[in-house]
Amino acid sequence: PASPAIRAFMMALRSLRLALVAASVGVVVAGSDDVNLSWAAYLTQSFYHLTVLPLLVATLVLGYLARPSTSDEIPAGFRWFQVTYLVVWSLCVAADWLQGPFVYALYADYGFTSAEIAQLFVAGFGSSLIFGCFVGTVADKFGRKRSCLMYCVMYILSCMTKHFKQYSVLMLGRITGGIATSMLFSCFECWMVSEHLQRNNFSGGLLSYMFGLMFTVMYCVAIASGLAGQAVADAFPFVPISEGSVIYVGGKCGPFDLAIACLFVGMALIAAFFDENYGSDEGATGAPSPSLMDNIRSGVSLLSTDRRALLLGVVVSAFEGSMYAFVFNWTPALNSKQIPPPHGVIFALFMMSCMCGASVSTLAGAWVRPAGRLVATFAAGFFAFVLSTYAAMDTEEHVFTSFVAFLLFEFCVGVYFPSVGVMKSEIVPEQVRGTVYNLYRVPLNAIVVALLLSDITMATCFKLNALFLLVALISVLYISVNSGGLAGKAGKGGDEERPIIEGKADPVSRD
Repeated sequence: PASPAIRAFMMALRSLRLALVAASVGVVVAGSDDVNLSWAAYLTQSFYHLTVLPLLVATLVLGYLARPSTSDEIPAGFRWFQVTYLVVWSLCVAADWLQGPFVYALYADYGFTSAEIAQLFVAGFGSSLIFGCFVGTVADKFGRKRSCLMYCVMYILSCMTKHFKQYSVLMLGRITGGIATSMLFSCFECWMVSEHLQRNNFSGGLLSYMFGLMFTVMYCVAIASGLAGQAVADAFPFVPISEGSVIYVGGKCGPFDLAIACLFVGMALIAAFFDENYGSDEGATGAPSPSLMDNIRSGVSLLSTDRRALLLGVVVSAFEGSMYAFVFNWTPALNSKQIPPPHGVIFALFMMSCMCGASVSTLAGAWVRPAGRLVATFAAGFFAFVLSTYAAMDTEEHVFTSFVAFLLFEFCVGVYFPSVGVMKSEIVPEQVRGTVYNLYRVPLNAIVVALLLSDITMATCFKLNALFLLVALISVLYISVNSGGLAGKAGKGGDEERPIIEGKADPVSRD
């Protein structure tokens, strides 16, 4: 039986969850123009709000059908470990998702030009991608618990800078935020895996179950964060603290303040309930690990001799480069004077669509190989960007078309990450996996920088995105021809064996 301290902690968590739900409902109503606005009136304000209920139902049904489960026996201590980690993970990932819908809009409210905003975005993407190349090594040396605490500190600093209408301060915040993002999607996972397998000796089957819960929770938190962030942004006016001040409060600064609150609670829980663990400097045989240059040479050698591995890099760079460009462009694309976009609600809808895609990918895994799913995904994504290009010719007139196209692309994102994760596990050897994945980031970085910093119109950017997806489609068709076709169950290392560990849900920040 659980100790009194554990029971008390569990009761406190349940009370906190109920309090947060009640507070969110209250803020939604308080943030509306009419404090007595009914739910029916709230859900019919615009076509965005009309989409919430049917898409939420579809998300819940598909999520239930694809829910993670395990047949392994649950050992003593596993539930406590599970709840502790998932509560911390939920708070820390919520801090990331709360910001995503409002970054571009906040910069625009400060009066920065599209070119200046693009520079800020590139700084955030660049710092995340560059630091992500060695964040695992840093965490292994420094300690995973300390790295998780450092994530909270870095993101708190990033959120604080959002109150300043000063370009240099915002640039600093983008850099610290990018570093924090790379830590979020590596350090927490590394800590959990080590505690699960090394300290607690839980089974590999339960690890897959944990990953399934982890990324299911991530999507649910993302949806809730979008709605809560919108409510907070609507609840308070966006004003400087004094006349002529560069420090602003309220409005779209609100979600960043809510993120700070999540991070402080997350820090307290990490400090209280996480034990420290480290990576190993040596391999399983006791021999020294290969040097960085040895790993790079091995990775380059693989790419030069294995055409499938090379083309997989093309797939990753083409699709994810387009995705980063989409992250930058969706806010201005949906800007409308007739129907002001509720950014948090739209973000929540994007995450519902993304979760639907991930669920469909899981459900289809028994009949369609990852390559087959990716072919359909890239074809649908190509069509989505063709629609986006048409709508971008007149964003005010075709805002609904843009919205539908973006929902379709987010569905594609949901299918993509689990599917490409399995393909990576099948094609890239374990001994050079980390190095090759980092090498894939090089052309990805180049695509992102070129798309965001070049002086091209939104329609041209969407045309290029469509072209990149066409390239990805051709590449994955070649891979599939040389890997056993498109239909049928995945082979060794495929979906049915590792549905979550290699096929993680969308591990990309949206801010």
